Amino acid sequence: MSTTLTPAPKKTNRIGLEVLSYKGGKTTLCAGCGHNSVSERLIEVFYEMGIEPWKVAKFSGIGCSSKSPAYFLNLAHGFNSVHGRMPAVATGAVLANRGIMGVGVTGDGDTASIGLGQFMHLLRRNLPLVYVIENNGVYGLTKGQFSATADLNSKLKTGVVNDLPPFDCCALALEWGATFVARTFSGDKKQLAALLKAAVSHNGLSVIDVISPCVTFNDHEGSTKSYSYMKDHEEPLHEIDFVPHFEDITVEIAEGEVQDVRMHDGSTLRLRKLDRSYNPTEKLDALSALNEAEKKGEVLTGVLYVNTKKPNFLDMLNMDDAPLATLPQSKVRPPQAALDELMEELR
Repeated sequence: MSTTLTPAPKKTNRIGLEVLSYKGGKTTLCAGCGHNSVSERLIEVFYEMGIEPWKVAKFSGIGCSSKSPAYFLNLAHGFNSVHGRMPAVATGAVLANRGIMGVGVTGDGDTASIGLGQFMHLLRRNLPLVYVIENNGVYGLTKGQFSATADLNSKLKTGVVNDLPPFDCCALALEWGATFVARTFSGDKKQLAALLKAAVSHNGLSVIDVISPCVTFNDHEGSTKSYSYMKDHEEPLHEIDFVPHFEDITVEIAEGEVQDVRMHDGSTLRLRKLDRSYNPTEKLDALSALNEAEKKGEVLTGVLYVNTKKPNFLDMLNMDDAPLATLPQSKVRPPQAALDELMEELR
Protein backbone atom coordinates (compact mmCIF):
# COMPACT_ATOMS: atom_id res chain seq x y z
CA MET A 1 0.00 0.00 0.00
CA SER A 2 1.46 3.33 -1.06
CA THR A 3 1.27 6.42 1.06
CA THR A 4 0.84 9.84 -0.53
CA LEU A 5 2.76 12.56 1.25
CA THR A 6 0.99 15.91 1.56
CA PRO A 7 3.42 18.77 0.90
CA ALA A 8 3.83 21.18 3.78
CA PRO A 9 2.02 24.48 3.24
CA LYS A 10 4.30 27.24 2.04
CA LYS A 11 5.08 29.94 4.56
CA THR A 12 3.59 33.31 3.70
CA ASN A 13 3.45 36.73 5.31
CA ARG A 14 0.41 38.69 6.40
CA ILE A 15 -0.57 39.58 2.81
CA GLY A 16 -0.13 36.02 1.56
CA LEU A 17 3.23 36.36 -0.22
CA GLU A 18 6.18 34.00 0.06
CA VAL A 19 9.63 35.37 0.79
CA LEU A 20 10.56 34.53 -2.82
CA SER A 21 8.40 37.49 -3.90
CA TYR A 22 10.82 39.80 -2.08
CA LYS A 23 14.09 38.43 -3.40
CA GLY A 24 16.16 39.72 -6.29
CA GLY A 25 18.88 38.46 -8.59
CA LYS A 26 22.03 36.65 -7.54
CA THR A 27 24.64 39.06 -6.19
CA THR A 28 27.77 39.79 -8.22
CA LEU A 29 29.47 41.59 -5.32
CA CYS A 30 32.51 40.11 -3.58
CA ALA A 31 31.88 37.24 -1.16
CA GLY A 32 31.60 38.70 2.34
CA CYS A 33 30.76 42.23 1.16
CA GLY A 34 28.74 44.06 3.80
CA HIS A 35 26.39 45.33 1.09
CA ASN A 36 25.00 41.81 0.65
CA SER A 37 23.97 41.77 4.30
CA VAL A 38 22.03 45.00 3.75
CA SER A 39 20.17 43.45 0.80
CA GLU A 40 19.33 40.39 2.89
CA ARG A 41 17.92 42.54 5.68
CA LEU A 42 15.82 44.54 3.20
CA ILE A 43 14.31 41.30 1.89
CA GLU A 44 13.61 40.17 5.45
CA VAL A 45 12.10 43.48 6.55
CA PHE A 46 9.78 44.02 3.58
CA TYR A 47 8.58 40.41 3.85
CA GLU A 48 7.93 40.61 7.59
CA MET A 49 6.23 44.01 7.30
CA GLY A 50 3.94 42.65 4.59
CA ILE A 51 4.63 45.47 2.14
CA GLU A 52 3.39 45.01 -1.41
CA PRO A 53 6.65 44.95 -3.41
CA TRP A 54 5.02 46.34 -6.57
CA LYS A 55 4.25 49.52 -4.62
CA VAL A 56 7.96 50.12 -3.94
CA ALA A 57 10.36 52.08 -6.15
CA LYS A 58 14.11 51.44 -5.76
CA PHE A 59 16.64 54.11 -6.72
CA SER A 60 20.43 54.13 -6.95
CA GLY A 61 23.31 55.95 -8.55
CA ILE A 62 26.70 54.47 -9.47
CA GLY A 63 29.11 52.37 -7.41
CA CYS A 64 29.19 48.96 -5.73
CA SER A 65 26.33 50.03 -3.46
CA SER A 66 24.19 51.04 -6.41
CA LYS A 67 24.18 47.46 -7.68
CA SER A 68 22.36 46.40 -4.50
CA PRO A 69 18.76 47.14 -5.64
CA ALA A 70 19.14 44.35 -8.21
CA TYR A 71 19.47 41.90 -5.32
CA PHE A 72 16.15 42.54 -3.55
CA LEU A 73 12.48 43.13 -4.48
CA ASN A 74 12.42 41.93 -8.09
CA LEU A 75 8.72 42.84 -8.26
CA ALA A 76 9.40 46.50 -7.38
CA HIS A 77 10.02 49.37 -9.77
CA GLY A 78 13.65 50.41 -10.14
CA PHE A 79 15.81 53.16 -11.60
CA ASN A 80 19.61 53.18 -11.70
CA SER A 81 20.48 56.84 -12.19
CA VAL A 82 23.59 58.87 -12.98
CA HIS A 83 26.45 59.00 -10.44
CA GLY A 84 25.40 61.15 -7.46
CA ARG A 85 22.06 62.16 -8.97
CA MET A 86 19.79 59.58 -7.38
CA PRO A 87 18.12 62.11 -4.97
CA ALA A 88 16.78 64.17 -7.88
CA VAL A 89 15.35 61.11 -9.64
CA ALA A 90 13.82 59.82 -6.41
CA THR A 91 12.32 63.24 -5.66
CA GLY A 92 10.66 63.41 -9.07
CA ALA A 93 9.23 59.91 -8.80
CA VAL A 94 7.85 60.35 -5.28
CA LEU A 95 6.33 63.71 -6.23
CA ALA A 96 4.70 62.18 -9.29
CA ASN A 97 3.17 59.32 -7.33
CA ARG A 98 2.90 59.65 -3.56
CA GLY A 99 1.36 56.17 -3.45
CA ILE A 100 4.75 54.52 -3.95
CA MET A 101 7.31 53.88 -1.24
CA GLY A 102 10.74 55.16 -2.24
CA VAL A 103 13.91 53.31 -1.23
CA GLY A 104 17.27 54.76 -2.21
CA VAL A 105 20.46 52.72 -1.85
CA THR A 106 23.65 54.68 -2.22
CA GLY A 107 27.28 54.70 -1.12
CA ASP A 108 29.75 57.02 0.52
CA GLY A 109 31.13 58.12 -2.87
CA ASP A 110 27.69 58.48 -4.43
CA THR A 111 26.46 60.56 -1.46
CA ALA A 112 29.42 62.35 0.12
CA SER A 113 31.50 63.11 -2.98
CA ILE A 114 29.93 63.71 -6.40
CA GLY A 115 26.41 63.60 -4.95
CA LEU A 116 26.95 65.82 -1.90
CA GLY A 117 25.00 68.77 -3.33
CA GLN A 118 22.04 66.58 -4.21
CA PHE A 119 22.16 64.95 -0.77
CA MET A 120 22.01 68.33 0.96
CA HIS A 121 18.90 69.42 -0.96
CA LEU A 122 17.25 66.07 -0.26
CA LEU A 123 17.86 66.68 3.45
CA ARG A 124 16.33 70.15 3.53
CA ARG A 125 13.20 68.94 1.74
CA ASN A 126 12.48 66.02 4.11
CA LEU A 127 11.24 63.87 1.24
CA PRO A 128 9.46 60.68 2.40
CA LEU A 129 12.22 58.26 1.38
CA VAL A 130 14.26 55.48 2.96
CA TYR A 131 17.85 56.50 2.15
CA VAL A 132 20.42 53.79 2.90
CA ILE A 133 24.12 54.69 2.69
CA GLU A 134 26.36 51.64 2.32
CA ASN A 135 29.48 53.25 3.73
CA ASN A 136 32.84 51.49 3.35
CA GLY A 137 35.18 54.48 3.16
CA VAL A 138 36.61 53.61 -0.26
CA TYR A 139 35.76 53.73 -3.96
CA GLY A 140 35.45 50.00 -4.60
CA LEU A 141 34.77 50.14 -8.35
CA THR A 142 37.93 52.19 -9.01
CA LYS A 143 40.26 50.00 -6.93
CA GLY A 144 39.95 51.30 -3.38
CA GLN A 145 40.94 54.98 -3.17
CA PHE A 146 39.82 56.88 -0.03
CA SER A 147 36.28 58.26 -0.17
CA ALA A 148 35.09 61.43 1.53
CA THR A 149 33.93 59.43 4.59
CA ALA A 150 37.33 57.84 5.24
CA ASP A 151 38.54 58.71 8.74
CA LEU A 152 41.56 60.89 9.32
CA ASN A 153 44.78 58.81 9.61
CA SER A 154 43.12 55.61 8.41
CA LYS A 155 45.24 53.49 6.04
CA LEU A 156 44.78 51.86 2.67
CA LYS A 157 46.06 48.33 2.00
CA THR A 158 49.00 50.01 0.20
CA GLY A 159 49.96 51.82 3.40
CA VAL A 160 48.83 55.26 2.22
CA VAL A 161 47.50 57.32 5.16
CA ASN A 162 44.44 59.56 4.79
CA ASP A 163 45.29 63.16 5.71
CA LEU A 164 41.84 64.67 5.10
CA PRO A 165 39.01 64.88 7.65
CA PRO A 166 35.82 62.97 6.76
CA PHE A 167 32.28 64.02 6.11
CA ASP A 168 29.98 62.48 8.72
CA CYS A 169 26.79 61.72 6.78
CA CYS A 170 24.76 61.42 10.00
CA ALA A 171 25.93 64.81 11.25
CA LEU A 172 25.04 66.37 7.88
CA ALA A 173 21.62 64.68 7.96
CA LEU A 174 20.98 65.93 11.49
CA GLU A 175 22.01 69.49 10.74
CA TRP A 176 20.14 69.92 7.47
CA GLY A 177 16.72 68.39 7.97
CA ALA A 178 16.35 64.61 7.92
CA THR A 179 13.73 63.51 10.45
CA PHE A 180 15.05 59.99 11.06
CA VAL A 181 18.81 59.52 11.36
CA ALA A 182 20.55 56.30 12.35
CA ARG A 183 23.88 54.55 12.08
CA THR A 184 24.48 50.83 12.17
CA PHE A 185 26.90 48.09 11.15
CA SER A 186 26.11 45.59 8.39
CA GLY A 187 27.31 42.81 10.69
CA ASP A 188 24.71 43.68 13.35
CA LYS A 189 21.74 41.98 11.72
CA LYS A 190 19.24 42.51 14.53
CA GLN A 191 19.91 46.23 14.89
CA LEU A 192 19.98 46.81 11.12
CA ALA A 193 16.63 45.06 10.66
CA ALA A 194 14.98 47.04 13.46
CA LEU A 195 16.25 50.33 12.05
CA LEU A 196 15.02 49.48 8.55
CA LYS A 197 11.55 48.64 9.91
CA ALA A 198 11.41 52.00 11.70
CA ALA A 199 12.61 53.80 8.57
CA VAL A 200 9.93 52.13 6.45
CA SER A 201 7.26 53.29 8.92
CA HIS A 202 8.56 56.86 9.09
CA ASN A 203 6.73 59.48 7.02
CA GLY A 204 9.72 61.63 6.19
CA LEU A 205 13.35 61.31 5.13
CA SER A 206 15.04 58.36 6.87
CA VAL A 207 18.84 58.34 6.55
CA ILE A 208 20.59 55.16 7.68
CA ASP A 209 24.39 55.21 7.48
CA VAL A 210 25.47 51.55 7.37
CA ILE A 211 29.15 50.86 7.98
CA SER A 212 29.53 48.14 5.37
CA PRO A 213 33.11 46.80 5.13
CA CYS A 214 34.72 46.31 1.73
CA VAL A 215 36.43 42.90 2.03
CA THR A 216 38.60 43.54 -1.03
CA PHE A 217 40.03 47.01 -0.37
CA ASN A 218 39.21 48.11 3.19
CA ASP A 219 39.11 45.20 5.63
CA HIS A 220 42.69 45.30 6.88
CA GLU A 221 44.54 46.53 9.97
CA GLY A 222 44.61 50.33 9.90
CA SER A 223 41.15 50.65 8.37
CA THR A 224 38.39 52.18 10.50
CA LYS A 225 35.68 50.67 8.28
CA SER A 226 36.73 47.03 8.69
CA TYR A 227 34.87 44.18 10.39
CA SER A 228 37.42 43.91 13.19
CA TYR A 229 37.48 47.67 13.85
CA MET A 230 33.69 47.87 14.06
CA LYS A 231 33.50 44.90 16.40
CA ASP A 232 36.05 46.55 18.71
CA HIS A 233 34.76 50.15 18.52
CA GLU A 234 30.98 49.95 18.05
CA GLU A 235 29.10 51.65 20.90
CA PRO A 236 25.34 51.01 20.74
CA LEU A 237 23.23 53.81 22.20
CA HIS A 238 20.37 51.47 23.06
CA GLU A 239 18.75 48.15 22.36
CA ILE A 240 16.06 48.47 19.73
CA ASP A 241 12.71 46.74 19.43
CA PHE A 242 10.20 47.50 16.72
CA VAL A 243 6.55 46.55 17.02
CA PRO A 244 4.54 46.89 13.76
CA HIS A 245 1.09 48.43 13.91
CA PHE A 246 -0.51 45.10 13.00
CA GLU A 247 0.94 43.22 15.98
CA ASP A 248 -0.06 43.38 19.64
CA ILE A 249 2.44 45.35 21.69
CA THR A 250 3.37 42.55 24.10
CA VAL A 251 7.18 42.52 24.05
CA GLU A 252 8.81 41.95 27.40
CA ILE A 253 10.58 44.93 28.91
CA ALA A 254 13.87 44.35 30.67
CA GLU A 255 14.94 46.48 33.61
CA GLY A 256 16.22 49.91 32.63
CA GLU A 257 14.79 53.07 31.16
CA VAL A 258 12.67 52.60 28.04
CA GLN A 259 11.49 55.19 25.54
CA ASP A 260 8.68 54.51 23.09
CA VAL A 261 8.35 56.51 19.88
CA ARG A 262 5.05 56.19 18.03
CA MET A 263 5.64 56.10 14.27
CA HIS A 264 3.28 57.55 11.67
CA ASP A 265 1.53 54.28 10.86
CA GLY A 266 0.93 53.43 14.52
CA SER A 267 3.99 51.20 14.91
CA THR A 268 6.12 51.56 18.02
CA LEU A 269 9.89 52.09 18.04
CA ARG A 270 11.05 50.99 21.47
CA LEU A 271 14.47 52.13 22.65
CA ARG A 272 15.98 50.55 25.76
CA LYS A 273 18.82 52.69 27.07
CA LEU A 274 22.13 51.07 27.85
CA ASP A 275 24.89 52.83 29.75
CA ARG A 276 24.19 56.45 28.87
CA SER A 277 21.39 58.97 29.16
CA TYR A 278 20.31 59.86 25.65
CA ASN A 279 17.18 61.40 24.12
CA PRO A 280 16.85 60.66 20.38
CA THR A 281 14.20 63.36 19.93
CA GLU A 282 16.71 66.14 20.73
CA LYS A 283 18.85 67.15 17.74
CA LEU A 284 21.52 68.90 19.82
CA ASP A 285 21.94 65.79 22.00
CA ALA A 286 22.55 63.75 18.86
CA LEU A 287 25.16 66.14 17.48
CA SER A 288 26.89 66.30 20.86
CA ALA A 289 26.95 62.50 21.13
CA LEU A 290 28.54 62.20 17.67
CA ASN A 291 31.22 64.75 18.58
CA GLU A 292 32.03 62.96 21.84
CA ALA A 293 32.24 59.61 20.08
CA GLU A 294 34.62 61.00 17.45
CA LYS A 295 36.99 62.22 20.16
CA LYS A 296 36.99 58.76 21.77
CA GLY A 297 37.40 56.86 18.51
CA GLU A 298 33.99 55.22 18.97
CA VAL A 299 31.33 54.49 16.35
CA LEU A 300 27.89 55.19 17.78
CA THR A 301 25.13 52.97 16.42
CA GLY A 302 21.38 53.07 16.83
CA VAL A 303 18.73 55.76 16.40
CA LEU A 304 20.50 59.10 16.62
CA TYR A 305 17.46 61.28 15.96
CA VAL A 306 13.78 60.92 15.20
CA ASN A 307 11.14 63.61 14.67
CA THR A 308 7.63 62.45 13.80
CA LYS A 309 6.05 65.93 13.87
CA LYS A 310 7.76 67.82 11.06
CA PRO A 311 5.75 67.84 7.78
CA ASN A 312 7.36 66.12 4.83
CA PHE A 313 7.92 67.66 1.40
CA LEU A 314 4.69 66.31 -0.11
CA ASP A 315 2.61 67.70 2.75
CA MET A 316 4.26 71.11 2.43
CA LEU A 317 3.43 71.22 -1.29
CA ASN A 318 -0.18 70.10 -0.71
CA MET A 319 0.23 67.38 -3.32
CA ASP A 320 -2.82 65.52 -4.56
CA ASP A 321 -3.14 61.97 -3.24
CA ALA A 322 -3.63 60.58 -6.75
CA PRO A 323 -0.64 59.97 -9.07
CA LEU A 324 -0.08 63.01 -11.29
CA ALA A 325 -0.43 60.92 -14.47
CA THR A 326 -4.02 60.04 -13.50
CA LEU A 327 -5.22 63.59 -12.84
CA PRO A 328 -7.65 65.19 -15.32
CA GLN A 329 -6.60 68.21 -17.40
CA SER A 330 -8.81 70.42 -15.26
CA LYS A 331 -6.35 69.86 -12.38
CA VAL A 332 -3.03 69.96 -14.20
CA ARG A 333 -3.66 72.53 -16.94
CA PRO A 334 -4.25 76.21 -16.10
CA PRO A 335 -7.52 77.58 -17.51
CA GLN A 336 -7.40 80.11 -20.36
CA ALA A 337 -8.33 82.92 -17.99
CA ALA A 338 -5.25 82.28 -15.86
CA LEU A 339 -3.00 82.31 -18.91
CA ASP A 340 -4.59 85.52 -20.19
CA GLU A 341 -4.01 87.17 -16.80
CA LEU A 342 -0.36 86.08 -16.81
CA MET A 343 0.23 87.41 -20.31
CA GLU A 344 -1.36 90.73 -19.37
CA GLU A 345 1.01 91.07 -16.40
CA LEU A 346 3.99 90.57 -18.74
CA ARG A 347 3.02 93.33 -21.18
